[in-house]
Amino acid sequence: MTAVEVTPAGTALVTGATAGIGAEFARQLAEQGHSVVLVARDADRLQAMAVDLENRYGVRAEVLPADLADDAGVAAVVARLTDPERPVEILVNNAGMGLLHSFEENDIAEESRHLKLHVETAMQLTHAALQGMLRRHSGRIINVASVAAFLPRGSYSAAKAWLVSFSRGANLAYAKQGVKVTAVCPGFTHTEFHDRMGMDKTATPGWMWLQAERVVREGLADNAKGKSVSIPTKRYKVLTAAARLLPDRLVAGPARRAK
Repeated sequence: MTAVEVTPAGTALVTGATAGIGAEFARQLAEQGHSVVLVARDADRLQAMAVDLENRYGVRAEVLPADLADDAGVAAVVARLTDPERPVEILVNNAGMGLLHSFEENDIAEESRHLKLHVETAMQLTHAALQGMLRRHSGRIINVASVAAFLPRGSYSAAKAWLVSFSRGANLAYAKQGVKVTAVCPGFTHTEFHDRMGMDKTATPGWMWLQAERVVREGLADNAKGKSVSIPTKRYKVLTAAARLLPDRLVAGPARRAK
C-alpha cells in the first residue's frame, strides 16, 4: 500500500480518516470507486482501515500517518497533495478536535493547537490541493465545519465560522475553473469526537443527534452540485436559519458538561 493507482473515479485524500465522519467519508468515496489516501495519527488504525476498504470495495488505499497539528505532519500531507505523478481529485479536510471547557479555562497551548488544526492546517492543505486541481480544471474540496459556525460558542465556533467563510469564498473563486469547494456543517453526530473530549452526551436531546452516514451522503451530494455550504437535515437547516435572526443569548445554548 505504498502507492495509489489512479482509477477512473480519481483519488480522494481524507484527513481524520480513522473514525467518525472522516471514516465515513473514506468509506463512501471508496464505495463510489475512488482510490483513497487515509490520513490520521494512529498508523495501526489507518492500516486496518485500508485493508478493510481494499477488501470490501476493491480500491487501492494508501496510509499516511501524520499529526496535522504539527508542522512536519502538515508538510508530509502537502507533499502528497502536490505530487504531480499521483494527483488527488478530492480533498476532505476533516481532522479536528474539541475543547470541553470555556476559553478562559483552557490551556492556551491547547487553544493554539485547536486553532492551527481547524484553520491553518485546512488552509495549507486546500492551497496545496488547488495547485494541481486548477491546472487540471477539475477537483473537489470538502471542509468539515459545523453548525457551531453559526452560533456564538467560543473558539470552536469561531474556527468553524472561519472555515465556512473560507469555503464560500473559495467556491465562488474556483467553481468556474472546475473546482468545487463545500463546507459541510453537521450538528451533533454520533462519533468518537465527543467521547474523546469527555463530554456528557446525555445533556443533548436525542432528536439533535445525527448519523455520520447521512451527514456524509448529503455533504457529498451537495458538493457534487457545487453548493458552498451543506447543512444536513431539515431540522438543522431550520435551526441555523433561526440562529441568524435570534439574539445571541437565545442561540448560544447550554455550556458543555463533562461526563
